[in-house]
Amino acid sequence: MGRIKVNLTLDAEVAETARSLGLNMSRLAEAAIADAAKVERNRRWREENAEAIGRYGDEVAEEGLALSRFRSF
Repeated sequence: MGRIKVNLTLDAEVAETARSLGLNMSRLAEAAIADAAKVERNRRWREENAEAIGRYGDEVAEEGLALSRFRSF
């Protein structure tokens, strides 16, 4: 997908520091937003699947791991 222009509002001191250090604020913002989106997607997935995850944990606690008899460690 291509790139689009967006407007961001930053603290003036933060922006000036980034400029003085030659940092690419667009790339940094993009990376931070991508990381935040990944964290939020994962959080939502865990929340949406909490019941199934809990049931699986209960099953493993009661019955052990599937195919555990074939493990060599």
